[in-house]
Amino acid sequence: MRIHKFFGVFPFPTWQMDVDGVLGQQTYKDDDFEKAGADEKESFIEMKPSLSYWQDAWRRLKKNQVAMVSLFIIILMILFAFVGPLFYDYDYTTQFRGEENIDPNWRYPFGTDNHGRDLFVRTMFGARISLVIGIVASLIVLVIGSTYGAISGYFGGRVDDIMMRIVELIYSVPDILVVLLLSTALKPALTEWFNTSTSQLAKALSVLGPSLIAIFIAFGLLYWVGMARIIRGQVLMLKEQEYVTAAKALGASSSRVIRRHLLPNCIGQIIVTTCLQIPAAIFLESFLSFLGVGVSAPLTSLGSMSSDALGGMYTYPHRLIIPATLLSLLILSLNLFGDGLRDALDPRLKK
Repeated sequence: MRIHKFFGVFPFPTWQMDVDGVLGQQTYKDDDFEKAGADEKESFIEMKPSLSYWQDAWRRLKKNQVAMVSLFIIILMILFAFVGPLFYDYDYTTQFRGEENIDPNWRYPFGTDNHGRDLFVRTMFGARISLVIGIVASLIVLVIGSTYGAISGYFGGRVDDIMMRIVELIYSVPDILVVLLLSTALKPALTEWFNTSTSQLAKALSVLGPSLIAIFIAFGLLYWVGMARIIRGQVLMLKEQEYVTAAKALGASSSRVIRRHLLPNCIGQIIVTTCLQIPAAIFLESFLSFLGVGVSAPLTSLGSMSSDALGGMYTYPHRLIIPATLLSLLILSLNLFGDGLRDALDPRLKK
């Protein structure tokens, strides 16, 4: 660094580097100034492969051992519920006379009940019913909650205030009471419709029964509020982004902005909330079926099987332990996988 005198009295530094002095201290060869080859460039700069959002999420999800074990258990349960019954020539209603109350053996791995029905097959169908109810109920929550929350967050202002006050009012309604009241009120009318109507819809709904229909109605009326609040918060943040402003400037309608720009960018929160809603729906159905107001006989679920096993709990404890264990394992796995999926899809946790 060179020093200059300021007005002949004070030295004043300048930030001009003395290049000649620095270069004079080094000894260079002729090949030091040759261009680097491809191998040298590749070893000098390590380029990481470009990953998409979903590839990066899957990479982080695989590192979560608890979530991967939970996913493996969920896949086994799905195969058990949907593929297992294909290997049997009978279903959950088939009764074998003279083979009532048989202990587990090679032919009946879970034994038979007091009606001579194969508990192994009934468990598979019960797991199927619980999974289907959880998935259908979560899809109802997904459609209603995401649409409601996106509209509320996008328009904001007075519209948002009114819509959120409605959400807070729904939060105060006891959901179990609504399900019981709906089941009681709908049962006479639905039963009469099932018995008198010849339509395919009536035949399909008669298999579910009034109680399950009441559960689906309750999910459509009450259980979407959590999804709505989450999506509203995301839309309030996303609607200020430049691409939303550009879409508006190009003349895009509000519905198009919500459908094509806002909701796709909330897909991570939507997937996680939907996955966490499935075990909640399964637990609600199992709880109501255990109380006797869920699935209607002869249809079965894991909750109704646990309820049926109470009468012989001390004589045949395996009838209660098996469906209760499968139900607990299924709900626990879904919750743990949902937590791992939330961590994997959160860009703030990206490493």
